[in-house]
Amino acid sequence: MAWFRPFCNRGEIIKRTMTTFALKIKTKVGQEVVRSLTPDSTIADLKTVLAKIGNIPENRLCVLSGFPPKVLDLSGDAKTSLKEKGITSGDTLILEEKIGNITSNTSASSLKNEADEQFALQSNSTCPGLLMKYVVPADNSCLFTSIHFVLNGKVDETGSVAPWMRELIAETVERESDEFTEAILGKPPAEYCKWILDEKSWGGAIELAILSSYYGIEIAVVDTINAIINRFGEDKNYGNRVFLLFDGIHYDPLYLEPTDGGPIKTIFPSQDVKLLEEAELLAKEAKSSRQFTDVNKFRLKCNVCNIFLNGQVEAQSHAQSTGHTNFGEV
Repeated sequence: MAWFRPFCNRGEIIKRTMTTFALKIKTKVGQEVVRSLTPDSTIADLKTVLAKIGNIPENRLCVLSGFPPKVLDLSGDAKTSLKEKGITSGDTLILEEKIGNITSNTSASSLKNEADEQFALQSNSTCPGLLMKYVVPADNSCLFTSIHFVLNGKVDETGSVAPWMRELIAETVERESDEFTEAILGKPPAEYCKWILDEKSWGGAIELAILSSYYGIEIAVVDTINAIINRFGEDKNYGNRVFLLFDGIHYDPLYLEPTDGGPIKTIFPSQDVKLLEEAELLAKEAKSSRQFTDVNKFRLKCNVCNIFLNGQVEAQSHAQSTGHTNFGEV
């Protein structure tokens, strides 16, 4: 007996094909696959779905796609189809929430590379204010906590941001193994990825460079040991800049406290030379008053065996000989 494929009319074939359209959506708390859209769905449809998934108002949505991730311009005619916008099945979309009074007419390029007009008004550092630090927990993830604070103006209370950033960094290193070699990482890429995913591992220059590129923002680190500012992403001409304070072992975010009692400001136009000079002055003042941790003299306690150690060298030696990596400053 011959077997025949059941006959389907053209409408059924189209319907069956449409159900295969899928988009992978990534947020700071995880990812999921959307199958409720089709190539003919509109940008308005997409925004509605993404806003619900990310729990982000539509006018504050920032969507990145491609590799390396670039801002996807969802401005213009809301009736434009996903197919016309170049969004295809299998694409990965990354959701972020933008700070500031962003309207539906704000272009994606202005979100990524320039401060939009309203945001520039909010983050203009020429208004009277004082550059201050916000102290975050010394829990081995202070770098990631600080970056989240300067990007969102608040502390992550979910505990999900640091693991998400660690995963993002590991994926970037694994994907760009030609760039992130053993010579750059100080260890084989696979070993580094395993290391950075460990919640006890501290972030530093490599992680700062990756996060600066991912978010498309310059990260200026005020180094109180050497009284200098290390600017990650400086050569990329990003439109915005954020500030972190580094005392040798710990990162804290910096923010501008307006003297008029208005909301704090954490993101500033990269063209703001005045604020950069104020940050440099802060670094010099912190060094002169020894507001930093001497990595060769500070005291640590191994939280595994309760041994006290002096300086970074002893801590590293202890970690290598015992495998213990959970330290606390005393």
